[in-house]
Amino acid sequence: MGPGGPGSGWSLAGTVLVAVATSLVAGGEDCLWYVDRNGSWHPGFECDFLTFCCGTCHQRYCCRDPLRLLSQRQQRHCLAF
Repeated sequence: MGPGGPGSGWSLAGTVLVAVATSLVAGGEDCLWYVDRNGSWHPGFECDFLTFCCGTCHQRYCCRDPLRLLSQRQQRHCLAF
């Protein structure tokens, strides 16, 4: 079987590559202001180098897990709705 076939490890390597690239590109990304589920306003804050904004529209924090990344584009979408 070619690349990506069962047991080849290609999908794992691809996932790791995407995670590392996302971390490098989004490192230091800020969390914009938001309103939580109770209607309380929270000011925006900066994330340290190699961390980025994570969470949901109603709860945000800094983390290093690219699977939890909440981009500024997504955050602005939260504000619109």
